Amino acid sequence: MCGIAGILSQDHDLVQSPVVADKLLASLARRGPDGSGLWRDPNHHLLFAHTRLAILDPTSRSDQPMHSADGRYVLVFNGEIYNYRELRAELISRGHTFQTSGDTEVVLSLFAEQGPAGFSRLRGMFAIAIWDKQNQQLTLARDPLGIKPLYWATSADASTPLLTFASQVKTVKQVPGVDLSPNPAGHAGFYLWGSVPEPHTLYRGIHSLPPGSFLEISAGQQPRIQPFASPVTAFQAENNAGTPTNREEMLASLHHVLLESLAMHLRSDVPVATFLSAGRDSGAIASLAAELSAENVHALTLGFDEMHKTPLDEVPLAQEVARSLHLNHEFQYIQRSHFIADREDLLEAMDQPTIDGVNSYFIGKLARHFGFKVALSGLGGDELFGGYPSFRQIPRSVRLLAVGNGFPSIGRAFRVVTAPFMARFTSPKYAGLLEYGGSFGGAYLLRRGLYMPWELPHVMDPDMARLGWRQLSAVDQLNEFIRPLQPVQPASARDFLRVAVLELCFYMRSQLLRDTDWAGMAHSVEIRVPFVDMQLLHDLAPLRLGSFPPHKPDITACLRQPLPASVLNRPKTGFAVPIREWIQSDVLQERGLRSWARFVYSRFAA
Repeated sequence: MCGIAGILSQDHDLVQSPVVADKLLASLARRGPDGSGLWRDPNHHLLFAHTRLAILDPTSRSDQPMHSADGRYVLVFNGEIYNYRELRAELISRGHTFQTSGDTEVVLSLFAEQGPAGFSRLRGMFAIAIWDKQNQQLTLARDPLGIKPLYWATSADASTPLLTFASQVKTVKQVPGVDLSPNPAGHAGFYLWGSVPEPHTLYRGIHSLPPGSFLEISAGQQPRIQPFASPVTAFQAENNAGTPTNREEMLASLHHVLLESLAMHLRSDVPVATFLSAGRDSGAIASLAAELSAENVHALTLGFDEMHKTPLDEVPLAQEVARSLHLNHEFQYIQRSHFIADREDLLEAMDQPTIDGVNSYFIGKLARHFGFKVALSGLGGDELFGGYPSFRQIPRSVRLLAVGNGFPSIGRAFRVVTAPFMARFTSPKYAGLLEYGGSFGGAYLLRRGLYMPWELPHVMDPDMARLGWRQLSAVDQLNEFIRPLQPVQPASARDFLRVAVLELCFYMRSQLLRDTDWAGMAHSVEIRVPFVDMQLLHDLAPLRLGSFPPHKPDITACLRQPLPASVLNRPKTGFAVPIREWIQSDVLQERGLRSWARFVYSRFAA
């Protein structure tokens, strides 16, 4: 795991500036404390910067920027490629030679052989930049599920062409000439969702590269973006051949594909920990890890003083899981004083405003305290296996309210009349049921939205709110994204996959994965997510479309080393963080996540 940045510009002084280069490296330092590197193309206007967190082949042989054997290509890379051994063997069989034992040189050799077509062969999380000296072309690429961030920007002045990229928005901002004027869609999107939705940022000139896409640009030209993979297509199995004929076969298949994914995610040349809560997802990860390497599994658990000895306390059940699996286990309780002491550092590390990530920040800090650079997370289990109420609520809403889609004016009128009343006595979302509840995109907005569209002008600049809402076109975007799933049969599978894709590609991507990245990198810890894996999505598709589709309880039912009954019978609570108690302030008039949202936003909008 690393930090990457670069500048492609006709401005020679900008590319050669030691001040700009130092700022890039300094802003990326926590992403890669084990080393740093700079490279400038002597013949063209290009700068690459890299900071390294050494995990695979931690020797200096794998330092970056890395040059291809023939000198044509130069690469900076952030992430991990879990199938690098298999790809390396393939490339060797075709005549490639290697000087390292890690994954970076494999990425470089694969691109040299196959160009952008090779990106779809990479299994893992990645943000990649490659310069082709011969064709004077820069290529950027990002993994299909958006696990690793990659931001790019162009110049605010069309007369001075510029493209810059980095692992963080704050790093891109270090480059002079980037358009930092407010992006209404980014600002409105934060209040709408609780995080800035991709591909937006708070700045007009800075964009997130879409997951599963690559960008190509030559000096002085306009960038071109093309897709190479999507989770939507991964869910579309061509047929149901080989699907399980009974529940026992399904559980055996599920165990096989989960264990295979975990084995890949355990590949590392440094020790790996696993985050353990009282839930099924992290428990399943711990059990599978113990099955593969029982004596080497180290589990870490976070608790909060306000929840100590209450049903929301994660620690006692995590201890029970660790004992049952014979794991090495460490835990820590966090107090309000810890949060206050670290609050400014947390906000600085946040990079883009979000209402989440506090728990990830402190569990990442715990991992670093015990000397771990790599940790496994159960993130993605709810999205893949239907662990959220949205999997029940959204299809039910669409079935009941779809008739209203033919009478949009009635829904709008109902919302206008009832919204003031609803806001005083119950959730304002109820006012939007007739207007939005009849489509998957609209119902998803009601389920996940922090503030409703009609509330935005009351919490931010009204003109920016209205313009941002129009630019987002949120409901149309959500509905269009799941349209390719329309032919999927049976209908129950289609409805499940629609919600799964929305959760994977919006909530998980723009909030959970991004928060996991910045919060882990704040402590130079790489957080791996075995449930968030394209090969796993492909492997699950036949099971999902068969007669015995797996659901949330099945990820523990399939385990060879079962979890304690106390965990299996525990109601789902989510990972609660006592933010409300921690941020008491005269400035904050609201309660809960909405007050935290306004507090965070004030830091970024200043």
